[in-house]
Amino acid sequence: MDYETWEPFYDAILADFGYDRAGDEAARDWLAQRVDRFELDSLRLGGTVAIAGAAPSLEADLAVARGADAVVAASDAGVRLAAAGLVPDLVVTDLDGDPEGTIGLAEDGVPVAVHAHGDNRSALERYVPRFPTERLLGTTQAEPVDPLVNYGGFTDGDRAAFLADAVGADRLIFPGWDFDAAEGPKVEKLSWAGVLLHWLERHRGARFELLDGRRTDIDLSGFPAP
Repeated sequence: MDYETWEPFYDAILADFGYDRAGDEAARDWLAQRVDRFELDSLRLGGTVAIAGAAPSLEADLAVARGADAVVAASDAGVRLAAAGLVPDLVVTDLDGDPEGTIGLAEDGVPVAVHAHGDNRSALERYVPRFPTERLLGTTQAEPVDPLVNYGGFTDGDRAAFLADAVGADRLIFPGWDFDAAEGPKVEKLSWAGVLLHWLERHRGARFELLDGRRTDIDLSGFPAP
């Protein structure tokens, strides 16, 4: 997904949550000054890629993740997978969850896509300087500026799926996802994740099993065609 396609979704998300575009852009600009350009070709995300969510069901889905050719972990799913003996190929995070554990993974060689938005500026300032710079891929939900990228996605999980799509994943599977386990603000955020993943599955000509039983409630009218 390029930014032109993403922007209508972004505008709708800003309006829905009352987020400040200027805050996103300020965080983007801060991060852009502190990361280097990341060579996306170095990410080996071909074949079947598991987009591992951080739901309580993750450990029960370990066999699914192990059967994939590569694993992209959302937030602290990366630390939990590593603790179970499965080191992810990439972690996608806005530094919630377990940033200390994620720093440890980066120090052990795992690339980390760190996301900047208006609500995590303090976490960026606290943790980004502690990451090995060569392991960091900077991402933004605002219009990207070099060296940051924006391939679409709102939560760590669906953003991980869009990133895997952008670098050539043949098939996406989703261990550790449970829409029904969400509580509080996460309910609305995962609702948007569902919208975006439905767009992505249609764009790819695929059907993501995690959306079974949910598609009829997802309205993509008013957004760019997949």
